[in-house]
Parts: sequence; structure tokens; C-alpha cells
Amino acid sequence: MTGTPDAIVVGAGPAGAAAAIGLARGGAKTWLLERSRDTGDALCGGFLSWPTLARLAALGIGTGTLGGQVVRRVRLFAGEAQSETPLPAAAMGVSRRRLDSALQAAAVVAGAGLERGIVATAIEDGAVRTRDGAALRAPSTFLAAGKHGFRGFAREPAAWQRADPVMGLRLRLPPHPALDRLVEDAVELHLFDRGYAGLVRQEDGSANLCLAVHKSQLGASPEALLRRLGDTNPHLGERLARADWTVAIDAIGHVPYGWRSGITTPGLFRLGDQAGVIPSLAGEGMGIALASAEAAVAAWRRGAADAAPAFQRALAARMVRPFALANIVWRVGESRRGGPLMVRAAALAPPLVRGMTRATRLPGG
Repeated sequence: MTGTPDAIVVGAGPAGAAAAIGLARGGAKTWLLERSRDTGDALCGGFLSWPTLARLAALGIGTGTLGGQVVRRVRLFAGEAQSETPLPAAAMGVSRRRLDSALQAAAVVAGAGLERGIVATAIEDGAVRTRDGAALRAPSTFLAAGKHGFRGFAREPAAWQRADPVMGLRLRLPPHPALDRLVEDAVELHLFDRGYAGLVRQEDGSANLCLAVHKSQLGASPEALLRRLGDTNPHLGERLARADWTVAIDAIGHVPYGWRSGITTPGLFRLGDQAGVIPSLAGEGMGIALASAEAAVAAWRRGAADAAPAFQRALAARMVRPFALANIVWRVGESRRGGPLMVRAAALAPPLVRGMTRATRLPGG
């Protein structure tokens, strides 16, 4: 890295890579910093809704490039109760490795400088400080570090979560003909007491099983929890019967679902999970990531570094309705009585499900 860039983007996940594409295409000298030396398969983000696919297409990444599993339906399960509803438009299941690789490659083609193995630890006095002691400076910084905590940027969950924090777990189910028949072209949500699991097939035929569970549900170990959930939730148990228990279960602690903030300083644009973390039971983190990147680049083009505070306030305002609705769905869905009632209501009134899937996406603006 030589010279002084116009913008530094911290984090090369979907939000950061999308911002780098937009900045570089606009003529900005852009550094895209990524802590990992190789593109991994992040725990969250295997489902891409129809608005997200449209945003990716605008970045030059079509569904043919992604090659994921087409998703046309959403299924809900809670105990014995179940429902199935067509989505408003086709979505896709794709691994984060495939998605992130495509976005990073597009950023490099656009002219951004992708630097791997750079662990940013703080943003202080207008500089991005790294673990090796460097201080990298640019007029504008785009913070897109995902769910990683970042010094000086606390993300506090609501008080009711602090008493029983939420953890994220992920188990990859290997390809299997029986799994294909069970899941087909659906994204599934399995609701249970103090948590839920989302399941979607991905490009290689495997299925990504992601859970958000309160710590009080964890018990002895993630594997013990999953086995117990499989025993007490028959539909989930059918899917877990194909699990390879020798594969590690990924985990992330204290996910601040429902948190959002409209506060920043001139020159600092906060994107994706560094701006707000929507409950994924109803919302979609990848949609927030790409929409926030798109809005940040548009604001930067209008007003450069000085546009950051107004951008952040406007983004937080756009999050109000989808976050409020997603929080309600989450709280009801993970309650012992609310989950089955929600699933039965979805079976009786499918338009409610389609309406909710639209209402919990980030609106344009």
C-alpha cells in the first residue's frame, strides 16, 4: 500500500466489498482491508432475498455467477405445527465463501486494492490502527467489520438480552438425497423455546443450519443442544439425522440482535452489522449489508467525508420499521407458546407471511 487513499474500507465481507466496488467505480483510490488471509465461510448469511439479488446484479454479480440453490418457498415449523408459503419472488441459498469471493473479485476488478492479513483494531484520530502498530489514514473510512467487536464502537443489546445473551451456532449438513427431498427449494425456520434455527441448501448441495439461541438453552455443549432439539422437534430431527457429528459446530457469542445506531463522526461511515443487527428470524443481514453500502457510496459521492453523519442518521431511520417488526416476530417466535401460534397463523393466512417478508426488508432511499 503506497500513497494516501481517498477511502479505507475495513472488512471485505458483503458490506465492505460492495462499498469498495462502488467507491472504486466512482474513481476513488480505495483500500479494502481484510483480517483473514483466505476467504472463509462465515457463520451467517446463507440466504439472499430477491431485493438482495437485485443489488448484487447491479454490482455485476448475477445469479449465474453465484450458482446457488433457488429458493421459492418459506417453511415454518414449531413442534408438530408447520406451514409453507411461496415467497414474493425467487431468492437464493449460497455460501458466504462463494458470495464473498465474488464480491471481492469484483472489487479488485473495479480498481480497489485488497489487502489481506490486516487486522484493524481501532479508529482513532482519523486513522485506522492495526495490530502491527500501523496508522493508516484516509479522508473517509468505511467500517464494515461484520459481527466482530471493534474497539470504541460498543453494540449493546437490549436489557432483556443482557440477562440471557444470544449466541449464534452453525452446523453444515452434508449433501444427501434425503435432505434434497426434505428441503427442496425452501428456506426453513424451526422455532423452539428460546431460539430458532434457519436451514437452506447451498450451491454444493449441502445445507447451512444456523441457530440463534439464548445462552440458557445451551446446556453442556452445542452438539448436546442440537441433539436435544432434534429429539424434541421432529421435523428438525429428520434433518439432523443426516448430520456429520465429526464436523465442528461454529459459534459466535453475544450477538446484539435488534441493535442499531445513527451516531457517527465526519469521515466515518458505519455499514452492515456495524450500523445495525436485524434479527434474522424475519430480517436479512445480507440485505442490510448491501443496502447500507449502496447508500454510503451514494452519500460519499454527494458530500465526501462530511456526508457521513447525515448518512448514518438516514440509515438508522430506514431501519426503524423493519427492525421493529423483526423484533416482534423474533420475540413471539422463540417463545414456547408463541411459536406454534405463529406457525398456525401462517398456515391459515399465507399473505401475512409474504407481507412480513416484504416489510422486514430495508426500504429504498
